[in-house]
Amino acid sequence: MENLSETLREYIKERGATLVGFADVSELPERERCGLPRGVVVAIKYEKDEIRGIAERPTAQYHAAYQRINTQLDALVRDCEEWLQRNGFAAVARTLDFVGATETEHASEFPHKTIARLAGLGWIGKSALLVTEEYGSMIRISTVMTDAPLDVGTPTNESRCGDCMACTNACPAGAVQGKNWTLGCERDEIFDAVKCRKTARELSDEYISPTAGTICGKCIFI
Repeated sequence: MENLSETLREYIKERGATLVGFADVSELPERERCGLPRGVVVAIKYEKDEIRGIAERPTAQYHAAYQRINTQLDALVRDCEEWLQRNGFAAVARTLDFVGATETEHASEFPHKTIARLAGLGWIGKSALLVTEEYGSMIRISTVMTDAPLDVGTPTNESRCGDCMACTNACPAGAVQGKNWTLGCERDEIFDAVKCRKTARELSDEYISPTAGTICGKCIFI
């Protein structure tokens, strides 16, 4: 194939992806990367009106967008997986079902944002979310592991948040501690997932529905 990376990137974007990146993950633990050396990162952005509504509290519109994008991402990574396999490469789509089988209540075994950072799509913010130059944290991401010889990006190994405290000040749970992420630090050093989940569940119950799960989004609306 003439240009594998660009052909695959265009294939995924034509199906609705906002951002696509490729990462070398060979230095990560083999189990976490499904024994494969590269990762494909797929991102879809929220629409601005879906995010504007959560300035004060989570909304049903934001919840619906959250679910819609998750469904779209699962379809995209499955399409990517099938495309890679048709072209002779190993591929594993890390769908919601796949990730859910290995995550705990407060953490995924191998977050998609790790691969996105390694692909150079953004950095880890004070909120422990991926932050991109183009869309901030107003995206959701998923990944595919593969052995395809893709042209990988340059990892982002430093925070670019600087003195900005927008997400820290916005967090209703006080879960964002205001510290810049550094390479090798544990998430708990900058972000309290237990506080986040507790408050998000309370807000979801009050403003959306007791069945909505843990929806907040205040650290996205900044």
